[in-house]
Amino acid sequence: MKKMKQFWIIVCVLLVSVRMSANDSIAAPVRPNLLRSMEGVEVVQDSSVGRLLETAMFGKLELVEIDGYRVQIFSSNQQQTAKVQALNLESSLKDKLEQTVYVSYQPPFWKVRVGDFRTIDEAREYKKEFVQQYPEMMGDTYIVRDKIQVLQ
Repeated sequence: MKKMKQFWIIVCVLLVSVRMSANDSIAAPVRPNLLRSMEGVEVVQDSSVGRLLETAMFGKLELVEIDGYRVQIFSSNQQQTAKVQALNLESSLKDKLEQTVYVSYQPPFWKVRVGDFRTIDEAREYKKEFVQQYPEMMGDTYIVRDKIQVLQ
């Protein structure tokens, strides 16, 4: 999530810079050289990128829930210790991971899940990275279908 925020900040800064330089008479001679150097460049992007840019520039982004996937890293029904374990795990990981960490109680289980993945392939890739970083958690880590939160 942090990388996505950084990406959007960079994109917005670039858009503002381009818009400002278009009005700047000093930048006029540079633009043709920039355009020549970009010949043959093809920009491939998800259709939601344009919508997100437009929304970021002209309106608010809204957080919505959709069907997706998360990586579950903890689940326990031991009522004496499960809640404390789940909250401790969340606390220790939330600043170390780029993905959001979610703690939930679905009686009788306390669960810790990570991420908001639209596709199972995204979740698989993240699970692979997570297990490489935390090999001791491999046995408790798997992909689950869940309602995820995305910006629209």
